[in-house]
Amino acid sequence: MAPRVLISDALSPAAVQIFKDRGIEVDFQPALGKDKDKLAEIIGNYDGLAIRSATKVTPKILANATRLKVVGRAGIGVDNVDIPAATAKGVIVMNTPFGNSITTAEHAIAMMFALAREIPAADASTQAGKWEKNRFMGVELTAKTLGIIGCGNIGSIVADRALGLKMKVIAFDPFLSPERALDIGVEKVELDELLARADIITLHTPLTDKTRNVLSAEAIAKTKKGVRIINCARGGLVDEAALAAALESGQVAGAAFDVFVTEPATENPLFGHPNVICTPHLGASTTEAQENVALQVAEQMSDYLLRGAISNAVNFPSITAEEAPKLKPFIELAEKLGSFAGQLTDTDIKSVRITYDGAVAGLKIKALTSAAVAGLLRPALSDINVVSAPSIAKERGIVVEETTREVAGDYESLVTLTVVTDRIERSISGTVFADGRPRIVDIKGIKVDAEFAPSMIYVTNEDKPGFVGRFASLLGDAGLNIATFALGRDRQGGDAIALVEVDGRVPAELLAKVQGLPSVKQAKPLVF
Repeated sequence: MAPRVLISDALSPAAVQIFKDRGIEVDFQPALGKDKDKLAEIIGNYDGLAIRSATKVTPKILANATRLKVVGRAGIGVDNVDIPAATAKGVIVMNTPFGNSITTAEHAIAMMFALAREIPAADASTQAGKWEKNRFMGVELTAKTLGIIGCGNIGSIVADRALGLKMKVIAFDPFLSPERALDIGVEKVELDELLARADIITLHTPLTDKTRNVLSAEAIAKTKKGVRIINCARGGLVDEAALAAALESGQVAGAAFDVFVTEPATENPLFGHPNVICTPHLGASTTEAQENVALQVAEQMSDYLLRGAISNAVNFPSITAEEAPKLKPFIELAEKLGSFAGQLTDTDIKSVRITYDGAVAGLKIKALTSAAVAGLLRPALSDINVVSAPSIAKERGIVVEETTREVAGDYESLVTLTVVTDRIERSISGTVFADGRPRIVDIKGIKVDAEFAPSMIYVTNEDKPGFVGRFASLLGDAGLNIATFALGRDRQGGDAIALVEVDGRVPAELLAKVQGLPSVKQAKPLVF
């Protein structure tokens, strides 16, 4: 029986034709994205679901999706898909991560021009018959300093276009290496320097806990008086109320926003201000971009449904169905080793070395490396996945090295991940035992034996008597139950490590008390 695909959002007719040409039955119902009940009622009849942003793939939808094998999102954002629920159901979720990068970058440039020359207001005035030639005094872009916050795929395209306009481009991005910055012609700076120097600021970073309100009231106060701010990335990167106040005071000369904290945005603190330009999330809205992502998602879904080939999946690496059973536990191990290192790394990452010893060296290590890099970068880049991780690391100039060795020593298979920054070099090793569960066996050369757990505390300390008792007492006093407690040290009286699994999240005040214990060098919460 031929696979069946449901298209529940508006998608290019060319995409529908691709499915048909490949021998897949396709049901085009673009209005279903707004009818959750109807979608839940019929989803059980389909092997694939092709969507854009209107359809919400919720646990309720997935619960009824008894045949569903793949969800294809024509576009980059998969906020409208419950990824954990899809993964639990064994449903592959694909996106098209690079199909609309140029379009989004061009929109930011268009907004910059519109802001610099007050084009929307001048257009409205002229069409109203006013001819207010002296009212609209704009600024040139030539020789101005453009500050880019987030210089990944889209940010680097904006930088390239801005350099063509003879602008000076500076960029703040913790993952951008000096070498990569040199290659693309931008000057890498810290955030405070960008705020102080930029005539125009444009944001091109995902929304994470670290980037939320990156332009806060405090940050806006540090900007050059008369700065112009553009956001075509994600709502929530800028404190909208603080920006509105800065526009009133004249600290900010103008703002151009395509994205908002609440969307659809029917009201907003920025609306109605004479120096604000707003568009309804048009970043990816060009004929070319819509066509590109639609064709890409149709090809990807067809390849998976007909041949088992996986590409641009956000919840599984690009591997064949035959390879999956052997790779799956090591993919989990690699991603968690990366996550462990990523959660402990606060400074710029220069390089990542991954060594595969023993039987694991004979597997498809590219998939494992992708998983490790995704885990490493995810604490800072929430929407990264195992497919996009290598290219994102490359964009930021992070060197990724792989080494394979046939002999594993004490373990049948051993994976070691080493992160190098300007200040430290940190290594962590793990293996998969016969039960298929990943384990940590070495941290910074100190042997330990611990499973990854949902909530953990990682402590480095001097090996002195009394530490364990005082540490455990603090956890007990805070009502935090210890599930497992792994200890290791390099020598008596030397460096020691405690890796503790606890029930529930670790309160910040408890962590501060642990950090204050005698002999403790570092205390960090870990979440897996």
